[in-house]
Amino acid sequence: MPLIEVLTDAPARNDRERADVERLRSLAAAAAGWDEIWDRSTPLHVTGSAFVVHPPTRRVLLRWHDRQQAWIQVGGHGDPGEEHPLDVARREATEETGLDDLRPWPDARLVHVAIVPVPANEREPAHEHADLRYVLATDEPNRARAEHEGAEVRWLSVDAAIELTVAANVKESLRRVGELLRAPTTS
Repeated sequence: MPLIEVLTDAPARNDRERADVERLRSLAAAAAGWDEIWDRSTPLHVTGSAFVVHPPTRRVLLRWHDRQQAWIQVGGHGDPGEEHPLDVARREATEETGLDDLRPWPDARLVHVAIVPVPANEREPAHEHADLRYVLATDEPNRARAEHEGAEVRWLSVDAAIELTVAANVKESLRRVGELLRAPTTS
């Protein structure tokens, strides 16, 4: 199962993240198939997300998420037939930003694993996302556009993005994105 392979080298920099990775490994190991891991009707399911960057300017793109009432990365749920969280993250990022040139950057590594609560709404009860986060780059940042009204997208420096977002797990992901953008070997 691709998820088990992805989790083999999952980063875990602190006790919270180690616990999230272990919980996700247990979910993947016990799952009989796609539905048990990606099905959004289950109380805990996998999502794929991405921090879209423009490496030459060291900027990151955040999106206003109405349900979360927060500026966060792009991403979402897998569609039937999608099994790799990077594929989900790339498709969702393209849909939510209009950027069709997105590529894994600086490579296809998983950058952060975070299990996050999602509040209930009129369509579904409260649940959790086991969010697998990647970095995708674009060469054409000026082509980014909101998916729909109320889903504004904004290019920011990593420091400004950290200030703008409120969730500690998103701030941690952004710190990791900043490390990658500052690394001398990146292009």
